[in-house]
Amino acid sequence: MKNFIVPAVIGGMILGAAACTKNFLDLKPLDRLNEASYFTTPDQFKFATNDFYEKMISWEPIDGSSIYDFMDFGSDISGYVGQDGQGKYGRGAINVPLDDKYWNNPYAYIRSINIVLKKAESYPGKKDEIKQYVAAAKFFRAWQYFFLLKRFGGVPVITTVPDVGGAELMAPRNSRYEVVDQILADLTDAIAGLPTEQAIPASEKGHVSKWAAEAFKARVLLYEATWRKYTGTSTDFEGSAGPATDQVNSFLTEAVSLAKDVMLNGGYKLWNYNANNSMANRSNYYLFNIDGTGGNPAGLDKTTNTEFILKSMYDLNLRPGSINLSHTVQTRMLPNRKMMDMYLCTDGLPVSKSARFMGYHNVADEYANRDYRMLSYALGSGSVPGEGDIKLDGRLGYTNYKFSAYRYPTYRAMNQESQDYPQIRLAEVYLIYAEALMEKNGAISDAELNSSINLLRARAGIAPLTNALVNDNGLNMLDEIRRERTVELYGECFRYDDLKRWGIAERQLNQDVCGMIVGGASYETDFKVSSKVNPGVDSTTSLYIQKNYENGGVAETSVPTKFGDLKAILLDAGSNRNFKRMHYLYPIPLRQIQLNPNLVQNNEY
Repeated sequence: MKNFIVPAVIGGMILGAAACTKNFLDLKPLDRLNEASYFTTPDQFKFATNDFYEKMISWEPIDGSSIYDFMDFGSDISGYVGQDGQGKYGRGAINVPLDDKYWNNPYAYIRSINIVLKKAESYPGKKDEIKQYVAAAKFFRAWQYFFLLKRFGGVPVITTVPDVGGAELMAPRNSRYEVVDQILADLTDAIAGLPTEQAIPASEKGHVSKWAAEAFKARVLLYEATWRKYTGTSTDFEGSAGPATDQVNSFLTEAVSLAKDVMLNGGYKLWNYNANNSMANRSNYYLFNIDGTGGNPAGLDKTTNTEFILKSMYDLNLRPGSINLSHTVQTRMLPNRKMMDMYLCTDGLPVSKSARFMGYHNVADEYANRDYRMLSYALGSGSVPGEGDIKLDGRLGYTNYKFSAYRYPTYRAMNQESQDYPQIRLAEVYLIYAEALMEKNGAISDAELNSSINLLRARAGIAPLTNALVNDNGLNMLDEIRRERTVELYGECFRYDDLKRWGIAERQLNQDVCGMIVGGASYETDFKVSSKVNPGVDSTTSLYIQKNYENGGVAETSVPTKFGDLKAILLDAGSNRNFKRMHYLYPIPLRQIQLNPNLVQNNEY
């Protein structure tokens, strides 16, 4: 657990001494350290780069960041339609801010990274002694620039350490294509310099590996290839130069190659303990709250998890999550009607086509013969609901338990949840591999499916995806691969990015947001809408209930189902939503444009 950090400010940058005990390394007196005297040993480069792990957004708020700004709240698969944060973003209600911490923070981190890289150039020892730490710095610079790219598009690329009057501070924006080039170049260098996971000693676990860099580069390549294929230059700011060449096919080819290398050689394995009766086929729930042996009924601790390729590491005593995680995901990371219907039946078919789908008459029906991920995420360790269990309580029929602590708040109370946060995990690599193959070739073989996403479907208890299944049932292979990605990565900060790189965000985000099926005159259900709203829930979550609460009931709308058009609770009408192509990117904060008039604002803001 080497990325537990004790920060110290040295010469304007943040350094860290990593340790898992309270006996931190004995450094020189901090008030006498400076850059000139500090970067002289390999350990000093290690301590400096250790701080960069902390700057990935995860549970613990760092520099004002919040994981709740990125957990798919308010997206097309979310039942959260609050008036703040991502609930607001999903409606297209975005104004130009004076400041944006998600602009300021990455550039502060990039400056610290650039200092380390600059000092490495004049390191007096053998370059091989610091090779791993230079490579780690390149990895994290790519990480921060990719974050900026996704949020703002093209941004100024700075790879030096400018002084107060440096010309870099007045630089115009680079195009997104130049930013991508920089990210990929840094990741190429990182891959060459990082050790494999197998070569990292037990005392150093948690440090970034070659496989993590390959997996991340595959993520970047798939993201950018599909962005160019489906979204193109439609979001490029005025004056931005387009791509010099068509790189879509080469990006997809490399993404496949890198993902396959990680799959074959990384040594990672899906965390699947469904064979243990005490787990009740809920591995997909317990995977995300492993926090000591009390975090699941099988007593499995973090050492059993080799699915996470790169993670932000937490510990109840040394680095607790420090956020009200379980409460928040149970009241805001809510699945909506669309998400609940995306889960397949055990025969591998959608609810609209499967003979195994039992319908909505009884609240337990829709959970029967379904994907274990539906049970894991929507129920946690709980039982399938029965008649009378579901009431209008602010959740409108469904809640979420992914990331929620087991036996909360008994085993872990609010702000004590200390499970590791998965920055990159093997399941995503399988999904990258399958999607990149399908995008590149327009086809994917059953063997390729079996070596990737069918391993996820096996853990989820559903039949494999095959070409015959698709062809015989009038399905679309790319849609089914995208469905797998949506279901597997639910709540892991991917959904908005996926909608935008597929060029479908405005179509998906502007639809009615619905909750549970309430049936109708010819299709009764045992879900009864309460006559009063229960105020004992998250107040922000209750806003949409109060808005739609009329004459002792809740607003309803018709939704198409296998059983005809049925009424469902209407959480937010599509007429309230106005997400546009301009919203694919956030606006550049006003203060940055005031400080640097050479910055061009994103389109239409």
